[in-house]
Amino acid sequence: MQTAQTTVDPSEVAKFEAMAAEWWDPKGKFKPLHLMNPCRLDYITRQIASEFNRDLSTDRPFEGLRLLDIGCGGGLLSEPMARLGATVVGADAAAGNIPVAQVHAEQSGLEIDYRNVTAEALAEAGEQFDVVLNMEVVEHVADPQAYLTACQQLLKPGGLMVCSTINRNPKSFAMAIVGAEYIMRWLPKGTHEWHKFITPDELVSLIQNAGLEPVDRKGFVFNPVSWQWKISDRDLSVNYVTASVKP
Repeated sequence: MQTAQTTVDPSEVAKFEAMAAEWWDPKGKFKPLHLMNPCRLDYITRQIASEFNRDLSTDRPFEGLRLLDIGCGGGLLSEPMARLGATVVGADAAAGNIPVAQVHAEQSGLEIDYRNVTAEALAEAGEQFDVVLNMEVVEHVADPQAYLTACQQLLKPGGLMVCSTINRNPKSFAMAIVGAEYIMRWLPKGTHEWHKFITPDELVSLIQNAGLEPVDRKGFVFNPVSWQWKISDRDLSVNYVTASVKP
């Protein structure tokens, strides 16, 4: 039996498995994601609501939508999506993340289908989703084009992919690597590799080549005074996010 090709980079998986137990510690190694999460959720929920004509003022606006959180980690995005009514599959190539996510979801009274599986394996199995959340993953895979193509295959026609990553320029090196890993020590040294960062124009080309239509892109900008993240229409110089649909 043939197995699915994979774009997983084993060295990248090992980095995150080593940190798995800290996913839900807001002061631990994933502090940057906890700080960014409100901003990410604001963007994600607005994009889904717009694409599927949902009212965010209701209790469970995403009822009836099947959503994949690829690279789900400990479930920081899977859980709020489940609370909003989506049927959520959380997938991660790092096996150590899955039991952490499962236990936390159970403690939170949420039903989430967590799996230690790759995007390619899900696509080969014929899985289909209305929404694919692809947040801070593409800069860690071995072949971004093949990975995004697998994400496209996982979407139903009319489906939405939200993909965020880190720009590649001197500012991103200074902030995402020197600042976050060496000065603030938010992340272990070596978490990110600058040469694997992707510029917004490069990501748009990759998304288009995968068969998706980009419909939006914004920046995530950190304010060191307020210690908060905000969405920016113009500043995509470090962290940024895109939305694309499957025709």
